[in-house]
Amino acid sequence: MKETAFTAKHIALGAKMAPFAGYNMPIEYTGINKEHTTVREGVGVFDVSHMGEIFVYGPNATGLLQYITSNDVSVLFPGKAQYSCLPNGKGGIVDDIIVYCFGPEKYLLAVNAANTDKDWNHICSFADKFGMTVGKELVNASDELCQLAIQGPKALEVMQKICDREIMSMDNYTFQELTVAGIPNAILATTGYTGSGGCEVYVRNEDADKLWAAVFEAGRDYGIAPIGLGARDTLRLEMGYILYGNDIDDTTSPLEAGLGWITKFNDTKGDFVDRDRMLALKAAGIPRKLVAFELVDKGIARHGYDICDAEGNKIGHVTSGTMGPTVKKAVGMGYVNAPHYAVGSEIFISVRDRLLKATVVKAPFKAAE
Repeated sequence: MKETAFTAKHIALGAKMAPFAGYNMPIEYTGINKEHTTVREGVGVFDVSHMGEIFVYGPNATGLLQYITSNDVSVLFPGKAQYSCLPNGKGGIVDDIIVYCFGPEKYLLAVNAANTDKDWNHICSFADKFGMTVGKELVNASDELCQLAIQGPKALEVMQKICDREIMSMDNYTFQELTVAGIPNAILATTGYTGSGGCEVYVRNEDADKLWAAVFEAGRDYGIAPIGLGARDTLRLEMGYILYGNDIDDTTSPLEAGLGWITKFNDTKGDFVDRDRMLALKAAGIPRKLVAFELVDKGIARHGYDICDAEGNKIGHVTSGTMGPTVKKAVGMGYVNAPHYAVGSEIFISVRDRLLKATVVKAPFKAAE
């Protein structure tokens, strides 16, 4: 099992550790609900060094990414990031990723930890098509970099204290190369996964201790705290953010997963992997969609539970579910067959031979009144 550059710190702080994506990761420190609230109301720090980082260089970098991703890379400019996915050529998704544009000949792809090797092999399979050399134009830097996600409404205020450039006015999904905590050439991005604002900082592994110490010193007066992956999951789910392996995978189309907004069929995008397949699906009508839902009856929906109609006929399955610590209600996501996926539809979650009533809603989830 792998360790991140921060693993020893998690253990020293008494975190509950568990295997995740091949890494020994902190699941919680003081309790998921407390950590969740810390991020929603103040500032918390996640170790997300298990995520993968792949650099794409050279004159064909933009062309490669236009072909292998679903979104339109041509709209990017230096300092802009873009949420996208890698279609797998069979109608499914290799991974959902973030593309960071440094310029037309340099990009960074942030990929999910469990998919790093799969993504790397998939991307490299197109090297010959675009005349690129693995190890030169395509570089897997995942084992060289570490990453902290500093999240919450106070996060940028804390981080401004240790940055050599202004960051408070950064737009969402942008990034800068700057000096953080005296560490040059750090990458600071506003591409968070909690819905509470903040940033992520990439540095080399050898600078991990320096970054950790500076971040927690800067946040001392703000009640800063380390946060585990348990709260990361409840935070993202309250916002309706999808998680690879739960809500999308190699069998789910971007269109049925609600990712039509990052799947572009315009002229500047041109051809890309699975373009014709997705156009055909769109024309035929999407038979199932990923929906957000709230439980009306008391109970919690869990991954894998069946979703049924009022007569008990299976019409889908739950992909994610929890009791939202902030919204104070049981919420979830799942795939539902047409026509039951319309907002406002009444569906039922099968829980231990009981059908619990739920309603399809639009994410993000709203707090209980």
